[in-house]
Amino acid sequence: MLGLLRQNISIAQQSIKGQLLRTILTIIIIAIGITALVGILSSVNALSSTLSNGFSGIGTNTFYIQRYAQTFQRRGGNKRTVVNPIITYREVKEFEELYDPAYTQVGLSFQATSAAEVKSEDRKTKPNVIVAGVNEHYAENAGIKLGEGRMFSSLDIKNKSKVCIIGSDMEEELFQGFNPIGKTLSIRGNKFTVVGILEAKGSTFGNNVDLRVLIPIDVARGIYTSPNINYDLSVKVFDQNLMDTAKDQALVLMRNIRGLSPVESTNFGVIQSDQLMSQLDDLKGILNFAAIIISVITIFGSSIALMNIMLVSVTERTREIGVRKALGAKRSTISWQFFIETFLISQYGSFLGILLGMLIGFLVSSGFEIPFEIPWSAIIAATIVSIAIAIASGLIPAIKAARLDPIESLRYE
Repeated sequence: MLGLLRQNISIAQQSIKGQLLRTILTIIIIAIGITALVGILSSVNALSSTLSNGFSGIGTNTFYIQRYAQTFQRRGGNKRTVVNPIITYREVKEFEELYDPAYTQVGLSFQATSAAEVKSEDRKTKPNVIVAGVNEHYAENAGIKLGEGRMFSSLDIKNKSKVCIIGSDMEEELFQGFNPIGKTLSIRGNKFTVVGILEAKGSTFGNNVDLRVLIPIDVARGIYTSPNINYDLSVKVFDQNLMDTAKDQALVLMRNIRGLSPVESTNFGVIQSDQLMSQLDDLKGILNFAAIIISVITIFGSSIALMNIMLVSVTERTREIGVRKALGAKRSTISWQFFIETFLISQYGSFLGILLGMLIGFLVSSGFEIPFEIPWSAIIAATIVSIAIAIASGLIPAIKAARLDPIESLRYE
């Protein structure tokens, strides 16, 4: 049995070499479908893994008041895009002063710039540092952890102290591995004393959040005075049972601050951290569905192409089949020979498609500066799909070859 299998594989390899051009074209068609499947799935997994890691430290007891109700905006169709007004500094300060449910704390923040040049005594960074103005509760609400030193105190914020907390990569950029706590750095000519270093977080969509500096919010407003700055609010609820009540009170208060009448629609979003993950899962599901649809269409075409090449092969080798039958070959032997040939072609296409798909996933990960992981689930799915292609495409040609009449086959020219 094993010897017969080896012989059929050898015959299949010889046949593939005999019709090399058609085989290569078929392999490429199969590879395109597998590439789409593996490439899209591996890219989606890498992106969602990075975003999930970014949200992992926040917890379900924090909600946000932001300009829009959705973090991942969907566009298209006939719907008119609604542009909400920015959340101003006056609004966030008024919210902070008036919002007083028990067991809650309010975080304020805004991103001043993502292209700051930060200097120490004898070194400076490239103009790619994120500078954010925050209050004393921002880091805890956002799940940002401290690696060394201390966070801002209420006195730092109230007194507009010139202190800062830096990302982990800033330590190497400016201080060459020396402990930066207590050292001075300069932002737009303003001197700040380093009081803390954040834990490493890595890059997200090309933004290295470890290259950032947090400074007191009112100090940041004095340095960065661009008009139309949008501010963010976060509320941490220490008692999970009070979450719904806290969100309802925040919604009513923010509507009042914005001067909305009872009949006017809410022009801001109140979103919980688990809703961010839900939106991410929805986005991931849409992209995965798109990958499957693209792959199914391409794979359907490749199945037809593979079946066609095998039917042509059966026709061209009719006399060979007649000779083999006249020499005693069974129907099962003939059908297995053609099925193995189909299987080999599909696996060659699968292997090429997996390599190209992984390359696409790697390029996407490199482009967004996120870690690349081998997409084992996508590889397994691609292997299963290639086997399905072999079965669907090889069954009919194999049956046709097995049913050929040996006498008529020997007469075929």
